[in-house]
Amino acid sequence: MTKSEQAEDALARLDETRKRLLVEIRKGIIGQDEVIEQLLVTLLAGGHCLLTGIPGLGKTLLVKTLAKCLSLSFKRIQFTPDLMPADVVGSEVVDEDPATGKRSFRFAAGPIFANVVLADEINRTPPKTQAALLEAMEERQVTVAGQTRPLDAPFLVLATQNPIELEGTYPLPEAQLDRFLLNPVIQYLSNEDEIKMVSETTGVD
Repeated sequence: MTKSEQAEDALARLDETRKRLLVEIRKGIIGQDEVIEQLLVTLLAGGHCLLTGIPGLGKTLLVKTLAKCLSLSFKRIQFTPDLMPADVVGSEVVDEDPATGKRSFRFAAGPIFANVVLADEINRTPPKTQAALLEAMEERQVTVAGQTRPLDAPFLVLATQNPIELEGTYPLPEAQLDRFLLNPVIQYLSNEDEIKMVSETTGVD
């Protein structure tokens, strides 16, 4: 098989895989076709994605569905005003041997150690904690207590944010925004998709 034939075969298999993945995703998500397409582009390009939309439009469900369909490890971080950087990347904790009383340090990994990380409502935490994601998103590693630890591949951060005019939100720093490949905006469903969602999720046969 020539190189051109191998490339054509790879593209054909990629297209088939994409179609199968879309079928699985649409079992849990109705509508939002453009947003789903942008998530897949981000995944294939090895980037990260920032989803923007008001609460209640299915941003979190979409990310969880994507991770489940790809059989990837998934962790969710709920960003709040009191969240600390150690809550994201992990920290050194002290272990004590009950028999000898000897103490030792152990690294307790944070939720950043997963294939798909959902940074939920990322702009509800101050920039100091948002910055905990910078090294992970750019270099696929985190440094804690002077030791650098690599993150497993693939590594994908899918962050959600509420519109900046909502109360209790912080604007993302320019350095943080630069880490995101795409910024899809989730809108309300169309009337047809709304009716379909209601008919499939409520009532009886």
